Amino acid sequence: MSDDYDNSDPPVQLFAKRKKVYQRAVEGIYRRRKWIALRVCLLIYYLAPFIRWDRGPHAPDQAILIDMEGRRAYWFFIEIWPQEVYYLTAILIFAAVMLFFVTALFGRVWCGYFCFQTVWTDLFMWVEKVVQGDRAERMRLDAAPWSLNKLARKVITHTAWIGVSLLTGGAFVLYFNDAPTLLHQLVTGQLGSTVTIFILALTASTYLMAGHAREQVCTYMCPYARFQSGMFDTDTLIVTYDAQRGEPRGKHKKGESWDNRGHCIDCTQCVQVCPTGIDIRNGLQLSCIACGLCIDACDSVMDKLDLPRGLIRYETDRNLRAQPKGAIVTKAPKLRLVRPRTVYYAIVLLLLGAVVIYNLATRVMVELHVVHDRNPLFVTLSDGQVRNGYELNILNKDLQPHRYRVELVGLPDGQLLLRGTGEDEVTEIEAPANDSSRFRAFVQAPKAKANQTDITFKLIPLDGAPAAQHDSVFISGGVR
Repeated sequence: MSDDYDNSDPPVQLFAKRKKVYQRAVEGIYRRRKWIALRVCLLIYYLAPFIRWDRGPHAPDQAILIDMEGRRAYWFFIEIWPQEVYYLTAILIFAAVMLFFVTALFGRVWCGYFCFQTVWTDLFMWVEKVVQGDRAERMRLDAAPWSLNKLARKVITHTAWIGVSLLTGGAFVLYFNDAPTLLHQLVTGQLGSTVTIFILALTASTYLMAGHAREQVCTYMCPYARFQSGMFDTDTLIVTYDAQRGEPRGKHKKGESWDNRGHCIDCTQCVQVCPTGIDIRNGLQLSCIACGLCIDACDSVMDKLDLPRGLIRYETDRNLRAQPKGAIVTKAPKLRLVRPRTVYYAIVLLLLGAVVIYNLATRVMVELHVVHDRNPLFVTLSDGQVRNGYELNILNKDLQPHRYRVELVGLPDGQLLLRGTGEDEVTEIEAPANDSSRFRAFVQAPKAKANQTDITFKLIPLDGAPAAQHDSVFISGGVR
C-alpha cells in the first residue's frame, strides 16, 4: 500500500460562508406600510426625549427619562423609584405577553415592521440603494475591480451609515439625560467620558448590526425566531405560497396556455426582494420575518401576466387546508380571532394590566422605614433607664414637601428624642419633595421585665400630607 494513500474522511464543514443578500427594491401595499412603520418608529425614537411634561419645580420635566443619577424612572405621569422595580418587571412581562398575543393572531408582524433590527436595516438598505443603485447594479459594483467610482460609492455609503449610527447612539443616551442639556454639552464639547463611551459603543453596534450583520441577526442571533413556533397554531396569519395553484412552476411565454401547469413562472422575484434572502415557496421558515415584500413582488408579476393576485399572500394554515382544489383565492383571509390560545393571552394581559393599574391608583406617596440599631441593641443609662437607637428614613414620592410630627405608640413610659443631620434635637420633621431624608431617633424607658416590646413610629402630618407608620421593637434587656 502506498504511503501517499489517505483513507481519512474529508473534514466536516460546520459553518458555511455567508452569502450576501442583495435585496431588490419593490413597490406595493406592504412596502408602503413598512415605510410608514419605519417613519413612525424613527420619529418616536428620535423625538420622544424632547417631549416635556410639567411635574413641578422639584422634578425633571422630560416626559420619558431614566435618571440614573437621581435613581428615578419617569414616563409621563408615572414615576418609578428603585424599590418599585416590580413595576418595570410587570411592564416587561406585559410587553412579552402582548408580543405572544399579537404573534398568535398575526404571526411575526413585530419582526416585519417594528423590530429595531428591521427598522434600521431597512434604513441602511435604503441608503445603500440611493448611493450604489438597485440590486443588479450593486452586484455588478461588488464584482467589479476597485476603481475611483467604486471607492467613492463605498465611502459615501459607509459614511452615511456611520452618520445614522451616531444619531442613533446619541438619541439613545438622551433617554438617560436631560435632552436639551445634553445637546448643549455636545455642541460646546462638554460631554462627559461616560456619555461619550456609550454613544460610541451604540454607534458601533448599530453600524455592525444594521450595516453588516442584517439578516444574520434574525436567523442566528434573535431568540424570538427560535421559539416563535410555540405561539403559532393553525389560525395564525403567516406569509405563504399557494403551492396548489403555483405548481408545477416553469417559464411562460406570452400566448401560451396555462393548462396543466401552475401560475408560478419561477421568476424568483419573491426571493430577490426578501430582506433575509429566503425562498418562501419552500414553506414557512425560521428566517421569514413576515414583512410581505414577497407578496408585493409576486402580485406585480401576476398583474403583468393578467392573472389573479394571491399566489403568495397572508393566509392561515386552516384556510389553506380547507381551500378547494383548483380554487383561486384573492380575498383577505378569514381570521378566527377567538380561540383558546388567544383567550389565555388576553386573560393574562387583563390580569397584569389590572394589577398594575390598581397598584398605581393605591400607591403610597409617603413611606416611613425604621431600622433598629444593631450594635449595641440597647444602652443602660446612669439612672437605670434603657435607651434604644433607630434610624428613620422618610421617602416622600410627592412633588410637594411635607412636615410631620413623629409619635411613638406602644410604650406608654417611653420618651422619644429626634435628631437631624446636624445632630440637633428637632420636634418636627420636614420631608423634601421627591426625595428621601434620614433622621436619628432615640427611645428611652424604664427597664422592663420583658426582653422586648412591640412599638410603632407614626408620622403625624402637619400640613394635610399623607400619614405613614412603621412597626419596630424596643429592647430593654429583661428576661427573655
